[in-house]
Amino acid sequence: MKVMSAEKLGKLIPWRRRSRLNRLGPFEKFAVLLLVVLSIFMLMPLVYILNHALKPYQELFIYPPNIFARHPSFQNFVELLAITKGTAIPITRYIFNSVVVAILCVIIVTVVSAMCAYPISKHKFPGHKLVFGMILLTLLFAPETVAIPRYLVVSKLGIMNTYLGHIMPMVAVPTGVFLMKQFIDQLPNELLDSAKMDGAREYTIFMKIVLPVIMPAVATIGIIAFNAAWGNTETSTLFMQQEEMKTFPFYISTLTSGMANSVARQGAAAAAALLMFLPNLIIFLLFQSKVIATMAHSGIK
Repeated sequence: MKVMSAEKLGKLIPWRRRSRLNRLGPFEKFAVLLLVVLSIFMLMPLVYILNHALKPYQELFIYPPNIFARHPSFQNFVELLAITKGTAIPITRYIFNSVVVAILCVIIVTVVSAMCAYPISKHKFPGHKLVFGMILLTLLFAPETVAIPRYLVVSKLGIMNTYLGHIMPMVAVPTGVFLMKQFIDQLPNELLDSAKMDGAREYTIFMKIVLPVIMPAVATIGIIAFNAAWGNTETSTLFMQQEEMKTFPFYISTLTSGMANSVARQGAAAAAALLMFLPNLIIFLLFQSKVIATMAHSGIK
């Protein structure tokens, strides 16, 4: 059997294309190279925090510091778990509290923001512009200005030392209302009117028509709410007197406080920092496409 040469085989395959990189012009190749370099540079903090958590104590304080761990070890994580072995509250309790609070915050914040944005956008009740303007006005207030009123509200409601005490102060997210309203504004009024003529109630319209359209905004607000709840220490500091109701970020803030020197527990703090960072990274990677769609103001045109 005769073997065809590569030249003849190439002629018989007209659909064979040049590589995508070869089809780029000089400027486009330079832009790709620049983006690759910038991507590597932006990944360096991620690489550093991962390697820092795996460094043994003798590598944590060497000068000049190393980005990569020479002798990776899980000793820092073992130390982190061992710190609370002799205490009444284990570290798993702090992590459990953070997970519960973060999940509930994501659900409640997205639902409240969507239910607030829908009537402002489509029902046009008297004073809806004033209400929306007041919501946006709250973006100008620094968190410190509302700390005392927030404490008084939580105290009067009697939700100190409860999960509601963690969640309620973070329910109102003006950014979420704004983003969701922008998405709902793109929804044609004729589509909603036809659904009403077919006998659909407001609940059905909201769940079956509005929510699928604003899913990119829902994912974006979910990420924002998760980041805020996962890294929050204010509610544990101000509203929780019982240690078993405090969260993992608060526990991390107490790891190195009150130590006789600046070396003790630094390995455990490095491991805890990685544990705090990983959920945010995973959540963002899972929903990054939705975030990009939100920033591009996608939806029904």
